[in-house]
Order: sequence, then structure tokens, then C-alpha cells
Amino acid sequence: MRRIARICLTAAPVLALGLGLASCTGDSSQDKENRAKQDGYDQLVARQPAGRMEYSPTREAINQWVETWGKPGKLSYVYIQNAKGEYGYFIMKGLPVPRCKMLTPTERMESTSNGVAVLPQPGMDGTYSAGSMCHAYYGFDATTGAYMEFTVGTNQSFFLFDKPMTMPEYAGAEQMGPTSVKDVEERR
Repeated sequence: MRRIARICLTAAPVLALGLGLASCTGDSSQDKENRAKQDGYDQLVARQPAGRMEYSPTREAINQWVETWGKPGKLSYVYIQNAKGEYGYFIMKGLPVPRCKMLTPTERMESTSNGVAVLPQPGMDGTYSAGSMCHAYYGFDATTGAYMEFTVGTNQSFFLFDKPMTMPEYAGAEQMGPTSVKDVEERR
């Protein structure tokens, strides 16, 4: 009986060690699938490596955007189209800003012995937001400085330009804010 007990006591740690090492081999189904995906990706990259550009039109567009909008006092001409295809416009100082944009972080990470938690931070007005106002934009009228806010969504779109548009669909747009194109032209 003692002999069987000794064998069991010796075999148990050996068995536990063996199972522990076997679980470290990374042969889970997920590991196999991830290896297969990576192997496939490696083969595709070897056969079809990414091309290299001598010139980036995307970088040029971003730099032109920065040059266009990075000037103090730059005006935005915002044309709104409703579901009927009718246009209206208003003129703002600077770009329209989505309501979900903030100047301070909206979340902070906190590490504890239980893990990492992402905690919301209050906004500039001292309240918390779910960040769901990205379809609402605000800005200030070009001549009066009046606060303006508009929402885009299901049946309303906006088109942003840095100059007034003369195309037929925009030329007949109804003035929706305090400032007209004529007001801006007279100030220049």
C-alpha cells in the first residue's frame, strides 16, 4: 500500500509538470489559426510586396489643407442641402467644429492590481459626454461673431468651401446666417 502511495505521490507532480509544459506549447486552436493567418500573409507579401511611391498625392492634399485652413481669420462657406435638394448657406470664421472634438483628453487610463480601467473625464464645461454629438457642428458667424450650430444626418448634408461658390445649385442658396456673401465682399 505504501508503495502505491509513493508511486502516486511521485507521479502526480510529474504529471502536473508534463501537463503544464504541454499547455505552454501554444497549440490552442486560436494559436493555430493565428499562425495560419500569419503564414498566409507572409506568403502574399513575399509574392506581392507593397509598391513604393515616388510622390504622395495624399500628403500633398493634407499639406494643402494645412496651408488653406492654417491662417487666422480664414472664412468657411458652409452650404447646407436638405432632403428636397434646396441649398442654404452661412459664413463662419474658421472651420465648423464637430461637437465631439475636445481640447482635453476625454478618458484616462488607471492601472490597479485588478487590471486597467478606462475612465471618462469631464469636458471643458465640467460635464460628462458620451461623445455622440459628432453629427452636430458649431462655429461663429464671420461678421457678427454669433454662435451657430447645425446638425447633419439622414436628410441633410453640408458642403464646405473656402470661397463662395458660383455654380448654379449654390448661387441660388438662401442666406441662413447673419452674414451674406455680399457683406464679406464689401469688407475686403
